[in-house]
Parts: sequence; structure tokens; C-alpha cells
Amino acid sequence: MKTLLRSVLVSACFAVTSIAPVNAETVTLRAVSAWPEGNFFSQNFEKFIKKVNEDGKGVVQIQYLGGGAKVMPPFEVGNAIKTGVIDMANVTGNFYTNLLPEADALSVSTIPVQEWDKNGAREYIDQVWGDRLNALYLGRAIDQMPYHLFLKKPITGADLKDLRLRGIPIYRYFFETLGATVLTIAPGELYTALERGVVDGYGWPVSGLFDLSLQEQTKYRVEPGFYNTEVGVLINQDKWNKLNDQQKEILTQAARWMEDLNLQNAQMWEEEKKRQAAAGIEVIELSAADRETYLKAAEESVWSNINRLSPQHGPKLRELLVR
Repeated sequence: MKTLLRSVLVSACFAVTSIAPVNAETVTLRAVSAWPEGNFFSQNFEKFIKKVNEDGKGVVQIQYLGGGAKVMPPFEVGNAIKTGVIDMANVTGNFYTNLLPEADALSVSTIPVQEWDKNGAREYIDQVWGDRLNALYLGRAIDQMPYHLFLKKPITGADLKDLRLRGIPIYRYFFETLGATVLTIAPGELYTALERGVVDGYGWPVSGLFDLSLQEQTKYRVEPGFYNTEVGVLINQDKWNKLNDQQKEILTQAARWMEDLNLQNAQMWEEEKKRQAAAGIEVIELSAADRETYLKAAEESVWSNINRLSPQHGPKLRELLVR
């Protein structure tokens, strides 16, 4: 991975320096996304980069090295930020919980990111992320977006017994609490796993299925959704501390602008559900009793794990992030 990334960095740096001279005072930040360029989960980050590069001409620029496994494995992105191999990354906290178990708290937040400055959440997050990950949580690229359980065969209640599901750490405990067997499968391998019957379903944000053609292997979506999909922009703390006030302000204002891109998400998700219906994905609506069981298991399984791994910060994060 280090050899691959070094090659990408050298090539990208050569390309930038060969195109045009850069102002000696301009700081250039090297950035990657955990997802391929143009992927739904990279799009707001790419809009952020464009805004910074427009607003920060002659002051600060972002050199986008690309995204996905061709640059580095997604689960290595957190460590690359921590060690300064890269300066900035678009990544979900679910991909670096091995370094920062508190990161899962962002995926169960219910208080909008626009309120984080008012209630002290952003300051506390930066303290924890700085101490544990050597990173500043610059802004949230994806917010107010639920996960759903997608299946090849129907269920009649909240019991997931006898189901084999693809999962990631954030909802592994939830699925296991309800009786499922959970397998770790890379996103790019999920289509084949469904096709071959290795798994019966998977957890996934409400959007993004069509990027991997998962709708072709999906028959049902379970309602309600759960959690709050999180993708955030991290910047290495050492690099941030070297920036001047003007550079920090440009990055901060662009990050707040990026966060506001999520304010109209509710309508977007409704359109996505219509698209799924047109592709043949049916809805399984849980009863009121099953819904309560389902959502309680989702919330408590995550927070019990966060508090177990981080008794110091877990309760405080829940206080700041959940209504």
C-alpha cells in the first residue's frame, strides 16, 4: 500500500508542478477519498475541493489524489491521516474505529451538524479526534442519511435469526443482537456474495445501491431506516497547526458550506426510494411493536459498545450528539 500511495503522490505532485507555477506562499494539501472519484460518497467532498480551490487561489489549494482502493485501502485512510502520509481525507468513522472507537458515535447522531458549534459537540469531537487520531474533524460531508437493511428474501418481524448478512462494525452488533450471522465483505465483493448466496442481505445507506448494481441482487428494503450515515473530512492536526489564519478560515468556511449541502437530503432520499421501487425492490414495513424492538436494538447495541471501549468519552458524546 505504501509503495502504491508513494507512486500516486509522486505522479500527482509532478503533474501539478508541471502544469503551472504555484505561489510560494500557497499551501497545497494532498487529499484522498475512501471511495472512487465520482462515487456518491465522494461527491460532496469533490464539491468542497472545488470551492476551496476557487476561494483559496494564491492562499491554499487541495491536490486531489483520487479515491478508492487504487489509492489506498479504505480501512488504511485513518492511519494515513494520523501519520501524515496524506493531509486530508474524505472517510467515514466506521473505517477507522480500530484507531478511534468513538468514531461510531457520529453514525448514531441525531443532532444536525449545524448545531454542533452551539452545543459544544464540534469542540469536543476535535479534542478527542486530535488526541487519539492526530486529526481535526473539518466538516461532515454526508449527514441526515439513514441506513437500511436490504434483503434477497423477506422477513416477517424484527427477528433476523438464520440470516447471513454483510455488515461493518457500526451495525454488526445490531444485526447480531437480533440473531443474524454477520460477515465482513468488501463493498466491491458484495454483488458476487449476493449472487452466489453467500449472504442473504446487507446493511447499506439508503443511497448508493446503483453505484455497485446492488439493486440487481436485492428484492426488499426494510423500513424503518436506522442510524445516520456519516462521512467526514479529516485533516492532519500537525498540518492544520502550520496553516495561517487566512488558510484555516477558507477551509472552515468551505467545510460549513459543504455541510449545508445535506439540508435538502430528505427529498433526495424519497427520490432514491422511488428509483429502488422502479427497479423492483419491495418495502417490508415492520409493525409498531417490531419497529420499537428493531430501533431499540439498533441504538443500544452501538452505544453499549462505544461505552465499553471508551467509558471516558462515550457518555459525553451521546449527550452532545443525541437528542
